[in-house]
Amino acid sequence: MIWRVRGGSIALERPVLLGILNITPDSFSDGGSFFSVDAALARARAMVEEGADVIDVGGESTRPQHATPVSPSEEAARILPVVTALRTALPATPLSVDTVKADVAAAALALGVAIINDVSAFRLDPRMGEVCAAHGAGVVLMHSRGAVHDMATFAHATYGDDVTGEVVAELGERLAAACAAGVSLDAIVIDPGIGFSKRPEDSLRVLAELPRVGALGRPVLVGVSRKRVIGEITGVMTPADRVNGTIGANVAALMRGARLFRVHDVAANRHALDVAWEIARRGNS
Repeated sequence: MIWRVRGGSIALERPVLLGILNITPDSFSDGGSFFSVDAALARARAMVEEGADVIDVGGESTRPQHATPVSPSEEAARILPVVTALRTALPATPLSVDTVKADVAAAALALGVAIINDVSAFRLDPRMGEVCAAHGAGVVLMHSRGAVHDMATFAHATYGDDVTGEVVAELGERLAAACAAGVSLDAIVIDPGIGFSKRPEDSLRVLAELPRVGALGRPVLVGVSRKRVIGEITGVMTPADRVNGTIGANVAALMRGARLFRVHDVAANRHALDVAWEIARRGNS
């Protein structure tokens, strides 16, 4: 299976890693660390050297506590200089922009970004689908509920007896909406939204039942890196110290069908997932 993105495609013949590059002052794990263009560029180069296949640039935090929405102009001012620098410095590396705003997406795509990663799966800006379709962008549709300021809280974590079934149904609706807007099916990757509008027990259930998400017929991306659910299990309260738990979750997700992983700690996840993949591949041959 391949993922069609703007300007080419990404083969899913091994685990694909999206390296997280937050150009924000307030992200839950690394807010402010890469707020300048020089710092962001250095971090992106390091992640590519460690094995990142894609760099995912974000300019608006959706952290669990007190996430503050930013205007399209502020978000663009944060990310567009970084995108411009990355396109020059790393021309062979596909760039993704993490945004829920069509105007920000359009500006980034005009600079050569290949992928739009929308944590609202086109819910929050109805123009997002047509913008992505017009540019032939690759798309990540992530399950969430609510708005930027509360989608990573428990405010909308209201599920019945089958949380995975509800997630799959809602993702299916967003998948259909993206296709109706003109986005090519082979350009779409789906993300069950671990930690978004889900309590830890909900996130664990969705991860355990990941094949049901994959049954929608699109490649599955998992973004569990350093998240609260990892800390709940391991007792590690500092997000940056949750590398080992993140690896455990990602390897389990790989065994359940995930092929793409959004991570902060690229080298550790690259090594672990590549080893797990080689073992699994030989077992299936």
